[in-house]
Amino acid sequence: MTPAPEQLSFLPPTPFAPAWPAPHTLADRALSQLMAGQTLDHPAFEGTTRSWRLAAVVFQLRSLGWPIEAIDVPAPTAEAPTRYIARYTLAPRWAAAALAANGGADD
Repeated sequence: MTPAPEQLSFLPPTPFAPAWPAPHTLADRALSQLMAGQTLDHPAFEGTTRSWRLAAVVFQLRSLGWPIEAIDVPAPTAEAPTRYIARYTLAPRWAAAALAANGGADD
């Protein structure tokens, strides 16, 4: 996957310093999967966690400072042939920066 282009700025970038979610929470499980380079969508997240709250978990991670990206992908069903769902990713550079700032391992 090609990374999305970024807009140039004349201002210095804000330091990347996200907070880590509490251990053993849905946010922690989702972040672990994203840090491992996996993409998350609702069916996969529900299948591994038994939770349908992926969007809320991503909102929580974003509020902690994690730059999680969403890509809309087609997921048609018989009832909703034009349905789209979000697939969430964390760019490898952010995962590497977070691990480097945290001494090489997440909490």
